[in-house]
Amino acid sequence: MGTLSIWHWLIVLAIVVVVFGTKKLRNIGSDLGGAVRGFKDGMKDVGSESAVGPGTTGGRAIEGKADEKTRV
Repeated sequence: MGTLSIWHWLIVLAIVVVVFGTKKLRNIGSDLGGAVRGFKDGMKDVGSESAVGPGTTGGRAIEGKADEKTRV
């Protein structure tokens, strides 16, 4: 079978443009870019929160009750 040449990719691209249209592809591209940008921003926020150190709560108290172990 081998790898696909540039001509194969151009034909696939032309078919995709004909099927979906340029406006819909532009909208999909902008939505995908916004999602990637939001993911990167979210990862930066998580990275700054974890800078306190592993095993710490970052100054927040964790409240709760420990349950007893039960045997089944």
